Amino acid sequence: MGNKPPKQYTELFQQHAQQPVVCQPIGIVHSDYKERYAAPRQPTLGAPAPAVIELNPGMNFEQALKDLDGFSHLWVIYWMHLNRGWNPTVLPPRGPKIRRGLFATRAPHRPNRIGLSAVRLLAVQGRCLSIEGHDMLDGTPVLDIKPYLSYADAFPDASLGWAEALKP
Repeated sequence: MGNKPPKQYTELFQQHAQQPVVCQPIGIVHSDYKERYAAPRQPTLGAPAPAVIELNPGMNFEQALKDLDGFSHLWVIYWMHLNRGWNPTVLPPRGPKIRRGLFATRAPHRPNRIGLSAVRLLAVQGRCLSIEGHDMLDGTPVLDIKPYLSYADAFPDASLGWAEALKP
């Protein structure tokens, strides 16, 4: 492709990449984390905190949760509702005090306030999912839930870039 995209890609960009995207939350997180700075930076590195995801009533989500209880982990896509603004570079909480490009980090202050967390599923009851090992605040709007598939979602040989030196 070279450095300059072909004309048809420029037209696609103008048509699609600049239009607003609207999402409707499907539920909310009930968590002990009340403030942004209370949530863990990497929840799998510490003691797993419990939470409940309560899906909205009247949407037939009880049926949508059918068969989910056989999975041990989930991907939760959510809206970081308390974040305001973003920066192109950030100072990660671990490692040397060097500003990094935002997209090379997991910093929460992003152009779109979308969060993604892999969590352990403990139980499914009605419209509620009991989970642990999360980093979501109380009241966090949930946008989507997907099962974690270890054969497709884990890449043990993946390169870690600058974070290689931080591996536990």
